[in-house]
Amino acid sequence: MGWHWCGVFALRSRPELPGSRDSVIFESTRLERNKHRNQSAELNARQGDVETEETGLGARVLGDEGGKAWPPRKAESCGATMQRWSPGGRGARLAFPRASGGGQVGPGGRGRGGRKGCGRGRRPSGRGAPAAGRTPSRGSPAPRVPAAPLQFSVISIQAKVGYHGLYLGTDEETLISILTERTNAQRQLIVQAYQAAYGKELKDDLKGDLSGHFKELMVALVTPPAMFDAKQLKKSMKGVGTSEHALIEILTTRTSRQMKEISQAYYTVYKKSLGDDISSETSGDFRKALLTLADGRRDESLKVDEQLAKKDAQILYNAGENRWGTDEDKFTEILCLRSFPQLKLTFDEYRNISQKDIEDSIKGELSGHFEDLLLAIVRCARSMPAFLAERLHQALKGVGTDEFTLNRIMVSRSEIDLLDIRAEFKKHYGYSLYSAIKSDTSGNYEITLLKICGRDD
Repeated sequence: MGWHWCGVFALRSRPELPGSRDSVIFESTRLERNKHRNQSAELNARQGDVETEETGLGARVLGDEGGKAWPPRKAESCGATMQRWSPGGRGARLAFPRASGGGQVGPGGRGRGGRKGCGRGRRPSGRGAPAAGRTPSRGSPAPRVPAAPLQFSVISIQAKVGYHGLYLGTDEETLISILTERTNAQRQLIVQAYQAAYGKELKDDLKGDLSGHFKELMVALVTPPAMFDAKQLKKSMKGVGTSEHALIEILTTRTSRQMKEISQAYYTVYKKSLGDDISSETSGDFRKALLTLADGRRDESLKVDEQLAKKDAQILYNAGENRWGTDEDKFTEILCLRSFPQLKLTFDEYRNISQKDIEDSIKGELSGHFEDLLLAIVRCARSMPAFLAERLHQALKGVGTDEFTLNRIMVSRSEIDLLDIRAEFKKHYGYSLYSAIKSDTSGNYEITLLKICGRDD
């Protein structure tokens, strides 16, 4: 039994059995990229039959002592091949196909300067991908890496591998680096490759090897967005009491398409509809409004109708300020179904009619969680990044930290509008989100959150 030092890992192999092959040793080369770049170039020059791509994370494999090359193992999802040679051979490394025409494989799988390469050549379908007619995402500017090498980031992610007698201890630094520097769509490729390589879920190994808030954050990063939101909603409703603020935040900040995906994921996991659980855990006008939002029927059009805005403003005025009592259903219908651009114009028209801001009217006419929900809708319509910056500020201020809210917002908005949230946070509170996280968290949990955040403003 001996120790082998490879990149950032110390590996221990089992004693060799008679006639057995050496243990396989994987080596992460991301932290020693400059050191190995020349070696890769030399290897490519000597072996022109196989093209290689420089990756954020590479792999090295040592073969058997007999000098015979083993058959390559193929990653069916992208055609990358892991070549294995003996110590007496010409070396070993992962080989990835270049895009046809000499272009490099890009994040969407399409070669730049050539025809389609590895992958389907489409924009990832995660939340960071802007829909038709929408502006590009303003997520955290994390590095992007080619799609093909992502299939083999799993090699360095593996925390405990019972593979040819090999044992690796958990390397949190590598885990953080890999998972925070990929898009969610890319992380799902890693999850699939991990399952194919080791026959078990990556999230299960993360749960087994990590602990505390760091574990929860890392598991959140490898969870598909709709599934993550579905689990957040379930967590906010299970047990004694309900986290109404979490319900409000999720249901008011997700698009209609996202809400339909969340509802489907919720039923897949819990075999019960999201609407049924909302109905059983809430009541009154608050329940009606939540169910309307959960149906995903909000208009997503960017166009505004001035006449409709004037009409809706008058309806809201007549339902509240201009009568004895309040017609809550009118508030629910307009605020839960109109698009945010349309609502912004409606609120302007409301001020012209009532000489009051819509928020002041809601505070005066309504109460409880229903009031909180409608106020959240108004603030999202005016500026969703400002609303979420306020939520983060509440999670970080005072004694203790609301990690449940902090994790959710940082993970779910990292590819959408985190840059705008950071700007709003600095604008309203006079210090950066980065510094707030740094002062309220610690350890690997802090490091991961700061990597997601991006940089100090």
